[in-house]
Amino acid sequence: MFFSANLDYPKQLEAAGLTEPGTFYQYATGKIVVWVPNDSKLDLSFGLKALLDPSVKKIAIANPEHAPYGKAAVAALQKENIYEPVKDKFVLGENISQAASFVASGSADVGIVALSLALSPNMKEKGRYVEVSANDYPIIQQACVIMRSSKNKDTARQFLKFIQSPPMKELFQKYGFAIPNQ
Repeated sequence: MFFSANLDYPKQLEAAGLTEPGTFYQYATGKIVVWVPNDSKLDLSFGLKALLDPSVKKIAIANPEHAPYGKAAVAALQKENIYEPVKDKFVLGENISQAASFVASGSADVGIVALSLALSPNMKEKGRYVEVSANDYPIIQQACVIMRSSKNKDTARQFLKFIQSPPMKELFQKYGFAIPNQ
């Protein structure tokens, strides 16, 4: 299976005939937050504007060239008119997980990461966050497909059915995702 934090990649695979027909499934909508480690003195009540604090030297985001969460971070910063003053402080992760790990490890002072990661067992107790308004960035629609090349199509179909089940939808919501109406 192929899971993506946007609809474009799975749709491109589908258009190229590389997926099992009828398996495209939009499973969630992601959200972004400003996240700092617990020992940070940064006042998150300012939201994204907290990134203008002179103590902030490095800001982790996913690479906006190819990562949907990075594109969302840049869009939100632009909407708040603070992209230009902070862009030179970016530490780019290849994906949102790597960006989050930069902040969790201390390689960055603050990060714009997925709410799902901020709520994950690995990060939940290690930091604090403030949500970025969903009106400030393009919707992060996430989807999956079963690849035609899969050697375990039956197992993949069972997993897809599991992802679509009410308990999994509840779990996605618990970890900060919105569930699209199917």
